[in-house]
Amino acid sequence: MLRLFKQYYSIRNIFFVFGEALAIYVSVLLSYWILIGRVYIPIDLWLLLKTFLIIFVTQACLYFNDLYDLNITGTFSELGIRLFQSIGAASIILAGVYYIFPEAMIGRGVFIVSIVFIILLIVSWRFCYMLVLKHKILDQKIMLLGSGELIQNITNEINNSIDCGYTVSINIPEPTGNIYLSNTKGAGIITREGSDNLCEIAKKFEIKKIIVALQEKRGMFPINELLKCRVNGIDILEGTSFYEMLTGKLIVRQINPAWLIFSKGFYKSNIRRFLKRTTDLVLCIFGLVLLLPLIILISILIKIDSRGPVIFSQERVGENRKIYRVHKFRSMIVDAEKQSGPVWAKDDDKRITRVGRFIRKLRIDEIPQLLNVLKGNMSFVGPRPERDFFIKKLEETIPYYGERFTVKPGITGWAQVCYGYGASVEDAVEKLNYDLFYIKNMSTFMDLMIIMRTIKTVLFGKGAR
Repeated sequence: MLRLFKQYYSIRNIFFVFGEALAIYVSVLLSYWILIGRVYIPIDLWLLLKTFLIIFVTQACLYFNDLYDLNITGTFSELGIRLFQSIGAASIILAGVYYIFPEAMIGRGVFIVSIVFIILLIVSWRFCYMLVLKHKILDQKIMLLGSGELIQNITNEINNSIDCGYTVSINIPEPTGNIYLSNTKGAGIITREGSDNLCEIAKKFEIKKIIVALQEKRGMFPINELLKCRVNGIDILEGTSFYEMLTGKLIVRQINPAWLIFSKGFYKSNIRRFLKRTTDLVLCIFGLVLLLPLIILISILIKIDSRGPVIFSQERVGENRKIYRVHKFRSMIVDAEKQSGPVWAKDDDKRITRVGRFIRKLRIDEIPQLLNVLKGNMSFVGPRPERDFFIKKLEETIPYYGERFTVKPGITGWAQVCYGYGASVEDAVEKLNYDLFYIKNMSTFMDLMIIMRTIKTVLFGKGAR
């Protein structure tokens, strides 16, 4: 894993994205060679920028169509459908750019032939890459030390992700008298002597990392064996930290205060706050100007569809538990909670109006919150703002829930783009796992990444109710 801007990225996945960019670049080279009769080497800066424009637009369309989520595009039929959709969208976008800026066009014939090569090379590249993944050729072998829920969560995450980059080779439970079994092609390690010879076992199976997640450490922590492994070049990682690195979230019901106290992160410098506020204001003003026609249209549709005000305002709890009024386009009938009292929205909620169902699906109802960002009681990116009624109940059952109020709530956030809408206590727990990860690792780069994922969520209407 490579850590950039407080985020972990698999080196193999970075190589995959750059490899695909190279495939698109080579497609343009081949097109020039076929049509012009010589290999095109873009020494000219302007020609190089034209080529990079094709790469950028094509890979952006691949990203927005989930083609970099290999768990979605695991079959060739799904890959083929999404690839043709993405290339078609990229062609339309580039055609629009070329129409507005003709000087940006790389050549009509070259552009058309490049599309054919792009499809062929991307499919070939992905086929080779999938072979590497399926045969676990570049996977890093790890050993899991422990047998609790955290170990099970780590194992499930690795088994359910085709491109996480890890393979569990050995799982050694805590010393309960059980035999220790290896998961590597039927080969097994049988021992009843606790963690004795741990280093020799790791060397034998070429283990690169040992993940320690023992439920009971007193008198059972194999200090000497782990020290021996460490000085022999094997990485030793604490289970919760590895899970954070692997998934982009925490497990609030399994971490202890000591881990939070001594872990890196939660740094909020004045420079960081200034950059975040500046970014908020720039995005807010730009968004209000750009979305003004849509705001007018939605306002008219809401008034036509049902009686009541266009804007719905409600008290929420913000940074440092300050109460403020959040603004949204009204998506429910007037006095929606008059009979039921405060409740979360549900699937097919009868209180939602016809226009409300549409704007909630596309998250358009959130647009008036830009006014909250301008006022300074919200940020563009942060934990979802919640009502005091629900907060009091959630704090009674969910550990660390109050830590959400150390930052401003946001229009969008890490939990919203990773998990979507939540309407239960368990959903609130899972969203807090992501919110704490964001608060711990927040950065300007991460905010921009979340905004990009939010745009994708809005375009495809995922995770809304």
